Amino acid sequence: MKISTKGRYALRMMLDLAQHQKEGFVTLKSIAERQNISKKYLEQIVPLLNNAKMLRTNRGYQGGYILAKSPDQYTVGEILYITEGSLAPVACLDDNPNLCERSGECPTLNIWKGLNKVIIDYLNGITLQDILDQNQNQAVNEYYI
Repeated sequence: MKISTKGRYALRMMLDLAQHQKEGFVTLKSIAERQNISKKYLEQIVPLLNNAKMLRTNRGYQGGYILAKSPDQYTVGEILYITEGSLAPVACLDDNPNLCERSGECPTLNIWKGLNKVIIDYLNGITLQDILDQNQNQAVNEYYI
């Protein structure tokens, strides 16, 4: 499983919005500059996040984007699922119920199910707030002489 650029950039965008949530609506231009991501690329990601009700938007002079909920209510898993679709390590786990003709006799299916569960549990166990807190703790603990 590889996370695409779209998924990685969506996560960075959402994290940027979480970091700047006290500033109100944030423009795509400012996110693009801080994250060193093309504004045009972010414009392709925004509709996905908007359709999933992850963002609130405001048009006009004070326009931009903010998170629709607090950072502790967004998991990395849900953000990646919106942009990537399935995060399953093998194609046969994309469908529920499993449509693979060999699923009843596949000796490796439980391995892939277990790996899928670990991936989903891990990604759904990390919130944007967790990332903010971790980065803040790292900054505090970096002490140079």
